[in-house]
Amino acid sequence: MYAFAYHHPTSLKEAAGLLAKDADAKIVAGGHTLLPTMKQRLAAPGSLVDLARVPDLAGIERTPRAVTIGAMATHAMVADSAEIREAIPALTELAALIGDPAVRHRGTIGGSVANNDPAADYPAACLALGATIGTNKRKIAAEDYFTGLFETALEEGEIVTSVSFPIPHKAAYEKFRNPASRYALVGVFVAKRPSDIRVTVTGAGSNGVFRWTEAEEALAKRFSPKSLDGLSASPANLNSDLHADAAYRAHLIGVMARRAVQKAADR
Repeated sequence: MYAFAYHHPTSLKEAAGLLAKDADAKIVAGGHTLLPTMKQRLAAPGSLVDLARVPDLAGIERTPRAVTIGAMATHAMVADSAEIREAIPALTELAALIGDPAVRHRGTIGGSVANNDPAADYPAACLALGATIGTNKRKIAAEDYFTGLFETALEEGEIVTSVSFPIPHKAAYEKFRNPASRYALVGVFVAKRPSDIRVTVTGAGSNGVFRWTEAEEALAKRFSPKSLDGLSASPANLNSDLHADAAYRAHLIGVMARRAVQKAADR
C-alpha cells in the first residue's frame, strides 16, 4: 500500500465537498473492490472518502409498492431483512449468495451498484425489477443507469444514496457461481411485474448486465419454464474467459432462466 489521505465525513454535504475539492478522490463504501485494486497498484487515488459515518445511508424502508435500501446497507443486512424477505424474497436470496460471510458483512449494495462489476448480482435485480438509483443529486432509472462494463450514468462527485425496488408479483434469482470467488459466471433474475415480465442476465454479457428479450416475450404468453423450451440465448456478445466460453455461458443462461422461472412460479 502507499500513502493517501483518509476522510470520514459525517454528512452527504461534507462528502460531496471533499470529492469536489479533489478530483482524484475515491469513495469507499465496503471497499471490496477499491482496496484490492489499490494494493495491486491498479488504482492510486490520493485520498479516500469513507461513507461509513454518514447517517441514514444504511436504512431499509418498505412501503406498499416498493422497498428502498440505503446505499451503505451491507449484503448481510439485505439477506437478513424480514421486511425485504416478505416483500421481495428474491432480493434476500440474491444477497445471501454473494461471496462469503466476511464479504457479506462488509460489502454494500451502494458500492456494488456504483462499481457495476459485470459479474455482480445486484445489477440484474435492479434492471429486472425496474429499480431507481437515488443519488445526492437526482434519481436514475436502472434502464438508464447501467451503461457498460464498470460504467454507469454517475457523474463526477455524484454519490449513490439508495436503491428503490418496486415490489413485483413474483421474482426469483438463480446463478452459476465461480467456485472460488462465488461471482456469477451467469446469473439470471426473472421478475413478473404488474406491467411486464423481465429476464435479466449478469456475469455473461461483454457489455455488462442485459435483458434477454426473447425469453421475456415467450414468458409473456405463459409464465412457465416450458415456455423457454427450444429457446437458446445467442453466444454473440457474451464473455469468453478461462472459466467459461461464450457457448457455455449461453447454455447456462437457459438453464438458470428455467430454474428462476420455476422458483418464481412456485412462490
